[in-house]
Amino acid sequence: MADHPSAHTTTVGTLDDLHAAATRATGLTDFGEDSYLEPLRILLDSYAREAHLTPTGSKTARVFLKGALIARLLSEAAWQTDPGYADVRIERPVFVTGLPRTGTTALHRLLTADPAHQGLEMWLTQWPQPRPPRESWAANPVFAQLQASFAKHHIDDPEFMGLHYMAADEVEECWQLLRQSVMSVSYECLSYLPSYSRWLAGADWTPAYIRHRKNLQLIGSNDPDRRWVLKNPSHLFALDAMLEVYPDALVIQTHRAPETIIASACSLAEHATRGWSDTFTGATLGRAQLELWSRGLREFTESRARHDPARFLDIDFADLRRDPMGTVERVYAALGTPMSDAARAGVIALDTESATGARAPRHTYSLADYGLDEAEVSRVFGA
Repeated sequence: MADHPSAHTTTVGTLDDLHAAATRATGLTDFGEDSYLEPLRILLDSYAREAHLTPTGSKTARVFLKGALIARLLSEAAWQTDPGYADVRIERPVFVTGLPRTGTTALHRLLTADPAHQGLEMWLTQWPQPRPPRESWAANPVFAQLQASFAKHHIDDPEFMGLHYMAADEVEECWQLLRQSVMSVSYECLSYLPSYSRWLAGADWTPAYIRHRKNLQLIGSNDPDRRWVLKNPSHLFALDAMLEVYPDALVIQTHRAPETIIASACSLAEHATRGWSDTFTGATLGRAQLELWSRGLREFTESRARHDPARFLDIDFADLRRDPMGTVERVYAALGTPMSDAARAGVIALDTESATGARAPRHTYSLADYGLDEAEVSRVFGA
Protein backbone atom coordinates (compact mmCIF):
# COMPACT_ATOMS: atom_id res chain seq x y z
CA MET A 1 0.00 0.00 0.00
CA ALA A 2 1.45 3.37 -1.02
CA ASP A 3 2.18 5.96 1.63
CA HIS A 4 0.22 8.56 -0.28
CA PRO A 5 -2.34 8.64 -3.06
CA SER A 6 -1.11 8.87 -6.63
CA ALA A 7 -0.70 12.26 -8.26
CA HIS A 8 -3.94 11.63 -10.17
CA THR A 9 -6.25 11.28 -7.16
CA THR A 10 -7.62 13.69 -4.60
CA THR A 11 -7.95 11.15 -1.80
CA VAL A 12 -6.39 12.01 1.56
CA GLY A 13 -6.80 8.39 2.65
CA THR A 14 -8.70 6.12 4.99
CA LEU A 15 -8.30 5.39 8.68
CA ASP A 16 -6.72 2.04 7.93
CA ASP A 17 -4.16 3.11 5.37
CA LEU A 18 -3.12 6.21 7.35
CA HIS A 19 -2.51 4.05 10.40
CA ALA A 20 -0.63 1.51 8.28
CA ALA A 21 1.56 4.26 6.80
CA ALA A 22 2.41 5.62 10.27
CA THR A 23 3.26 2.12 11.47
CA ARG A 24 5.52 1.49 8.46
CA ALA A 25 7.36 4.74 9.14
CA THR A 26 8.04 3.92 12.80
CA GLY A 27 7.69 0.16 13.31
CA LEU A 28 5.25 0.99 16.12
CA THR A 29 1.63 -0.11 16.49
CA ASP A 30 0.30 1.32 19.76
CA PHE A 31 -1.71 4.48 19.08
CA GLY A 32 -3.05 4.64 22.65
CA GLU A 33 -6.67 5.24 23.63
CA ASP A 34 -9.07 5.73 20.74
CA SER A 35 -10.82 9.07 21.37
CA TYR A 36 -8.92 10.56 18.42
CA LEU A 37 -10.66 8.23 15.96
CA GLU A 38 -13.96 10.13 15.93
CA PRO A 39 -12.46 13.50 14.94
CA LEU A 40 -10.17 11.76 12.45
CA ARG A 41 -13.17 10.07 10.75
CA ILE A 42 -15.07 13.37 10.63
CA LEU A 43 -12.05 15.23 9.30
CA LEU A 44 -11.43 12.66 6.55
CA ASP A 45 -15.10 12.81 5.53
CA SER A 46 -14.98 16.61 5.50
CA TYR A 47 -11.86 16.54 3.30
CA ALA A 48 -13.57 14.12 0.92
CA ARG A 49 -16.93 15.91 0.64
CA GLU A 50 -16.22 19.60 1.19
CA ALA A 51 -12.59 20.65 0.83
CA HIS A 52 -12.27 20.14 -2.97
CA LEU A 53 -8.56 19.48 -2.63
CA THR A 54 -6.21 19.39 -5.58
CA PRO A 55 -3.78 16.46 -5.87
CA THR A 56 -1.16 18.65 -4.17
CA GLY A 57 -3.60 19.57 -1.39
CA SER A 58 -4.59 15.93 -0.89
CA LYS A 59 -0.98 14.82 -0.63
CA THR A 60 -0.17 17.64 1.79
CA ALA A 61 -3.17 16.88 4.02
CA ARG A 62 -2.22 13.22 4.03
CA VAL A 63 1.37 13.98 5.03
CA PHE A 64 0.03 16.24 7.78
CA LEU A 65 -2.29 13.55 9.20
CA LYS A 66 0.29 10.82 8.85
CA GLY A 67 2.71 13.05 10.78
CA ALA A 68 0.16 13.48 13.57
CA LEU A 69 -0.24 9.71 13.85
CA ILE A 70 3.53 9.21 13.80
CA ALA A 71 3.92 11.74 16.62
CA ARG A 72 1.16 9.95 18.52
CA LEU A 73 2.95 6.60 18.16
CA LEU A 74 6.25 8.11 19.28
CA SER A 75 4.68 9.71 22.36
CA GLU A 76 3.02 6.44 23.37
CA ALA A 77 6.29 4.54 22.98
CA ALA A 78 8.28 7.14 24.93
CA TRP A 79 5.78 7.18 27.80
CA GLN A 80 6.03 3.41 28.08
CA THR A 81 9.83 3.37 27.85
CA ASP A 82 10.30 6.00 30.55
CA PRO A 83 7.26 6.20 32.83
CA GLY A 84 9.15 8.61 35.08
CA TYR A 85 7.97 11.44 32.82
CA ALA A 86 4.70 11.42 34.79
CA ASP A 87 6.53 12.76 37.86
CA VAL A 88 7.78 15.88 36.03
CA ARG A 89 6.06 18.95 37.46
CA ILE A 90 4.74 21.78 35.30
CA GLU A 91 4.41 24.84 37.50
CA ARG A 92 2.97 28.24 36.61
CA PRO A 93 3.22 27.87 32.82
CA VAL A 94 2.57 30.86 30.56
CA PHE A 95 0.09 30.58 27.69
CA VAL A 96 0.11 33.36 25.08
CA THR A 97 -3.08 33.59 23.04
CA GLY A 98 -5.12 36.07 21.06
CA LEU A 99 -6.35 36.56 17.53
CA PRO A 100 -3.79 35.74 14.81
CA ARG A 101 -1.46 38.58 13.85
CA THR A 102 -1.82 40.34 17.22
CA GLY A 103 1.78 39.82 18.34
CA THR A 104 1.45 36.37 19.88
CA THR A 105 4.47 35.00 18.02
CA ALA A 106 6.68 37.99 18.80
CA LEU A 107 5.81 37.97 22.51
CA HIS A 108 6.20 34.20 22.76
CA ARG A 109 9.66 34.25 21.24
CA LEU A 110 10.78 37.17 23.40
CA LEU A 111 9.69 35.31 26.54
CA THR A 112 11.44 32.11 25.49
CA ALA A 113 14.67 34.05 25.00
CA ASP A 114 15.08 33.76 28.78
CA PRO A 115 17.30 30.70 29.46
CA ALA A 116 15.14 30.00 32.54
CA HIS A 117 12.18 29.41 30.21
CA GLN A 118 11.48 26.66 27.70
CA GLY A 119 9.34 26.64 24.59
CA LEU A 120 8.21 23.89 22.29
CA GLU A 121 10.71 23.53 19.45
CA MET A 122 9.23 22.54 16.09
CA TRP A 123 11.23 19.35 15.62
CA LEU A 124 10.25 17.99 19.03
CA THR A 125 6.58 18.34 18.13
CA GLN A 126 7.27 16.06 15.16
CA TRP A 127 9.42 13.61 17.10
CA PRO A 128 8.38 13.82 20.79
CA GLN A 129 11.18 12.80 23.17
CA PRO A 130 13.04 14.22 26.17
CA ARG A 131 14.79 17.30 24.76
CA PRO A 132 18.38 16.25 23.93
CA PRO A 133 21.35 18.57 24.57
CA ARG A 134 21.27 21.42 22.06
CA GLU A 135 24.73 20.64 20.71
CA SER A 136 23.53 17.19 19.57
CA TRP A 137 20.64 18.39 17.41
CA ALA A 138 22.56 18.97 14.17
CA ALA A 139 23.65 15.32 14.11
CA ASN A 140 20.07 14.08 14.53
CA PRO A 141 18.72 12.96 11.11
CA VAL A 142 15.13 14.01 11.88
CA PHE A 143 16.27 17.48 12.95
CA ALA A 144 18.56 17.79 9.92
CA GLN A 145 15.79 16.77 7.50
CA LEU A 146 13.31 19.26 8.96
CA GLN A 147 15.88 22.07 9.04
CA ALA A 148 16.73 21.45 5.38
CA SER A 149 13.03 21.49 4.49
CA PHE A 150 12.50 24.86 6.18
CA ALA A 151 15.65 26.28 4.59
CA LYS A 152 14.22 25.37 1.18
CA HIS A 153 10.93 26.99 2.15
CA HIS A 154 12.80 30.22 3.00
CA ILE A 155 14.05 30.33 -0.58
CA ASP A 156 10.86 29.14 -2.29
CA ASP A 157 8.45 31.39 -0.39
CA PRO A 158 10.25 34.26 1.36
CA GLU A 159 6.97 36.17 1.74
CA PHE A 160 5.52 33.39 3.90
CA MET A 161 8.62 33.45 6.09
CA GLY A 162 8.08 37.19 6.43
CA LEU A 163 4.60 36.34 7.66
CA HIS A 164 5.63 33.58 10.04
CA TYR A 165 9.29 32.57 10.29
CA MET A 166 9.79 28.84 10.83
CA ALA A 167 12.76 26.58 11.55
CA ALA A 168 13.26 23.17 13.13
CA ASP A 169 14.87 24.68 16.22
CA GLU A 170 12.41 27.59 16.51
CA VAL A 171 9.76 27.58 19.23
CA GLU A 172 6.37 26.90 17.67
CA GLU A 173 2.66 26.88 18.43
CA CYS A 174 1.51 24.06 20.67
CA TRP A 175 -1.39 23.06 18.42
CA GLN A 176 1.35 20.84 17.05
CA LEU A 177 0.72 18.69 20.15
CA LEU A 178 -3.08 19.02 20.03
CA ARG A 179 -3.05 17.55 16.53
CA GLN A 180 -2.11 14.19 18.10
CA SER A 181 -5.74 14.25 19.27
CA VAL A 182 -6.92 15.51 15.83
CA MET A 183 -8.32 18.56 17.62
CA SER A 184 -7.04 21.81 16.20
CA VAL A 185 -8.43 24.80 14.36
CA SER A 186 -5.28 24.61 12.25
CA TYR A 187 -7.17 22.26 9.94
CA GLU A 188 -9.81 24.99 9.43
CA CYS A 189 -7.06 27.50 8.68
CA LEU A 190 -5.74 25.28 5.88
CA SER A 191 -8.91 23.95 4.19
CA TYR A 192 -12.64 24.49 3.83
CA LEU A 193 -14.04 21.96 6.36
CA PRO A 194 -17.48 23.06 7.61
CA SER A 195 -18.49 19.60 8.94
CA TYR A 196 -15.29 19.21 10.94
CA SER A 197 -15.61 22.83 12.10
CA ARG A 198 -19.11 22.17 13.45
CA TRP A 199 -17.95 19.06 15.27
CA LEU A 200 -14.95 20.78 16.82
CA ALA A 201 -17.07 23.75 17.95
CA GLY A 202 -19.09 21.40 20.20
CA ALA A 203 -16.29 19.10 21.34
CA ASP A 204 -14.75 18.73 24.80
CA TRP A 205 -11.08 19.73 24.53
CA THR A 206 -10.10 18.34 27.94
CA PRO A 207 -8.67 14.98 26.75
CA ALA A 208 -6.59 16.79 24.13
CA TYR A 209 -5.09 19.08 26.78
CA ILE A 210 -4.40 16.13 29.08
CA ARG A 211 -2.35 14.60 26.27
CA HIS A 212 -0.79 18.02 25.61
CA ARG A 213 0.40 18.12 29.23
CA LYS A 214 1.80 14.58 29.11
CA ASN A 215 3.83 15.56 26.04
CA LEU A 216 5.20 18.63 27.79
CA GLN A 217 6.21 16.45 30.75
CA LEU A 218 8.01 14.12 28.34
CA ILE A 219 9.73 16.79 26.24
CA GLY A 220 10.74 18.88 29.26
CA SER A 221 11.84 15.97 31.45
CA ASN A 222 15.53 16.95 31.06
CA ASP A 223 14.70 20.57 31.96
CA PRO A 224 12.31 20.22 34.91
CA ASP A 225 13.21 23.58 36.48
CA ARG A 226 12.57 25.71 33.39
CA ARG A 227 9.18 27.39 33.08
CA TRP A 228 7.09 26.45 30.04
CA VAL A 229 6.05 29.37 27.82
CA LEU A 230 3.53 28.31 25.17
CA LYS A 231 1.62 30.05 22.43
CA ASN A 232 -1.39 29.27 20.29
CA PRO A 233 -4.22 31.48 19.01
CA SER A 234 -6.48 28.41 19.07
CA HIS A 235 -6.41 28.39 22.89
CA LEU A 236 -9.17 30.98 22.40
CA PHE A 237 -11.56 28.09 21.71
CA ALA A 238 -10.63 25.95 24.70
CA LEU A 239 -9.97 28.15 27.72
CA ASP A 240 -12.05 26.12 30.20
CA ALA A 241 -10.33 22.85 29.27
CA MET A 242 -6.89 24.46 29.28
CA LEU A 243 -7.35 25.89 32.77
CA GLU A 244 -8.77 22.63 34.06
CA VAL A 245 -5.55 20.88 33.01
CA TYR A 246 -3.24 23.81 33.88
CA PRO A 247 -4.99 25.45 36.86
CA ASP A 248 -2.02 27.67 37.82
CA ALA A 249 -1.33 29.00 34.31
CA LEU A 250 -0.89 32.67 33.51
CA VAL A 251 -2.89 33.39 30.33
CA ILE A 252 -1.72 36.35 28.27
CA GLN A 253 -4.22 37.75 25.78
CA THR A 254 -2.83 39.96 23.04
CA HIS A 255 -5.01 42.68 21.51
CA ARG A 256 -5.19 44.49 18.16
CA ALA A 257 -8.14 45.88 16.22
CA PRO A 258 -9.70 43.01 14.21
CA GLU A 259 -10.14 45.32 11.20
CA THR A 260 -6.35 45.51 10.94
CA ILE A 261 -5.56 41.80 11.30
CA ILE A 262 -8.25 39.71 9.60
CA ALA A 263 -6.88 40.44 6.13
CA SER A 264 -3.42 39.48 7.39
CA ALA A 265 -4.75 36.22 8.84
CA CYS A 266 -6.45 35.45 5.52
CA SER A 267 -3.25 36.23 3.65
CA LEU A 268 -1.29 33.88 5.89
CA ALA A 269 -3.82 31.10 5.22
CA GLU A 270 -3.71 31.82 1.49
CA HIS A 271 0.08 31.69 1.33
CA ALA A 272 0.22 28.50 3.38
CA THR A 273 -2.30 26.71 1.15
CA ARG A 274 -1.71 28.09 -2.32
CA GLY A 275 -2.58 25.43 -4.91
CA TRP A 276 -4.13 23.07 -2.37
CA SER A 277 -7.83 23.62 -3.07
CA ASP A 278 -10.25 24.89 -5.70
CA THR A 279 -12.56 26.18 -2.94
CA PHE A 280 -10.43 27.56 -0.09
CA THR A 281 -9.63 30.82 -1.86
CA GLY A 282 -10.85 34.41 -2.08
CA ALA A 283 -14.23 35.13 -0.51
CA THR A 284 -14.78 31.55 0.71
CA LEU A 285 -11.52 31.68 2.61
CA GLY A 286 -12.36 35.14 3.92
CA ARG A 287 -15.82 34.15 5.19
CA ALA A 288 -14.50 31.01 6.85
CA GLN A 289 -11.71 32.86 8.67
CA LEU A 290 -13.97 35.74 9.73
CA GLU A 291 -16.49 33.31 11.22
CA LEU A 292 -13.79 31.20 12.88
CA TRP A 293 -11.89 33.95 14.62
CA SER A 294 -14.89 36.07 15.62
CA ARG A 295 -16.36 32.95 17.24
CA GLY A 296 -13.04 32.20 18.93
CA LEU A 297 -12.80 35.65 20.46
CA ARG A 298 -16.45 35.53 21.55
CA GLU A 299 -16.04 32.10 23.20
CA PHE A 300 -12.84 33.14 24.93
CA THR A 301 -14.38 36.36 26.26
CA GLU A 302 -17.37 34.45 27.65
CA SER A 303 -15.15 31.79 29.25
CA ARG A 304 -12.69 34.31 30.65
CA ALA A 305 -15.49 36.06 32.55
CA ARG A 306 -16.00 32.85 34.57
CA HIS A 307 -12.40 32.71 35.84
CA ASP A 308 -10.29 34.64 38.33
CA PRO A 309 -9.09 37.87 36.67
CA ALA A 310 -5.69 37.36 38.32
CA ARG A 311 -5.07 34.48 35.92
CA PHE A 312 -4.94 36.86 32.95
CA LEU A 313 -2.71 39.59 31.58
CA ASP A 314 -3.65 41.83 28.65
CA ILE A 315 -1.02 43.02 26.17
CA ASP A 316 -1.73 45.55 23.44
CA PHE A 317 0.07 45.04 20.13
CA ALA A 318 0.99 48.73 19.94
CA ASP A 319 2.64 48.57 23.38
CA LEU A 320 4.58 45.45 22.43
CA ARG A 321 5.83 47.07 19.26
CA ARG A 322 6.71 50.38 20.92
CA ASP A 323 8.33 48.98 24.07
CA PRO A 324 9.11 45.24 23.86
CA MET A 325 11.28 45.24 27.00
CA GLY A 326 8.69 47.07 29.07
CA THR A 327 6.01 44.67 27.84
CA VAL A 328 8.07 41.64 28.81
CA GLU A 329 8.72 43.20 32.21
CA ARG A 330 4.93 43.32 32.76
CA VAL A 331 4.79 39.56 32.26
CA TYR A 332 7.48 38.98 34.88
CA ALA A 333 5.65 41.29 37.27
CA ALA A 334 2.44 39.28 36.76
CA LEU A 335 4.37 36.10 37.52
CA GLY A 336 5.96 37.65 40.61
CA THR A 337 9.38 36.71 39.22
CA PRO A 338 12.38 39.04 38.89
CA MET A 339 13.80 39.41 35.40
CA SER A 340 17.42 38.27 35.29
CA ASP A 341 20.26 39.90 33.38
CA ALA A 342 20.37 36.82 31.12
CA ALA A 343 16.68 37.25 30.33
CA ARG A 344 17.18 40.93 29.47
CA ALA A 345 20.13 40.12 27.23
CA GLY A 346 18.13 37.41 25.47
CA VAL A 347 15.18 39.73 24.83
CA ILE A 348 17.43 42.48 23.45
CA ALA A 349 19.27 40.08 21.14
CA LEU A 350 16.07 38.47 19.79
CA ASP A 351 14.30 41.80 19.34
CA THR A 352 17.24 43.07 17.27
CA GLU A 353 17.35 39.90 15.18
CA SER A 354 13.60 39.90 14.54
CA ALA A 355 13.78 43.19 12.64
CA THR A 356 16.35 41.94 10.12
CA GLY A 357 17.04 39.12 7.69
CA ALA A 358 14.57 36.29 7.10
CA ARG A 359 12.58 37.26 10.18
CA ALA A 360 11.87 40.78 9.00
CA PRO A 361 8.16 41.38 8.29
CA ARG A 362 7.31 41.55 4.58
CA HIS A 363 3.62 41.45 3.89
CA THR A 364 1.01 43.06 1.63
CA TYR A 365 -2.72 42.23 1.73
CA SER A 366 -6.23 43.69 1.49
CA LEU A 367 -9.62 42.76 2.95
CA ALA A 368 -11.08 43.12 -0.54
CA ASP A 369 -8.92 40.19 -1.69
CA TYR A 370 -11.11 37.99 0.51
CA GLY A 371 -14.55 39.47 -0.20
CA LEU A 372 -14.56 41.49 3.04
CA ASP A 373 -14.57 45.13 4.05
CA GLU A 374 -13.73 46.97 7.23
CA ALA A 375 -17.35 47.75 8.11
CA GLU A 376 -18.34 44.09 7.98
CA VAL A 377 -15.39 42.97 10.08
CA SER A 378 -16.24 45.64 12.66
CA ARG A 379 -19.87 44.56 12.69
CA VAL A 380 -19.12 40.84 13.09
CA PHE A 381 -16.58 41.34 15.87
CA GLY A 382 -18.70 44.02 17.51
CA ALA A 383 -21.62 41.59 17.65
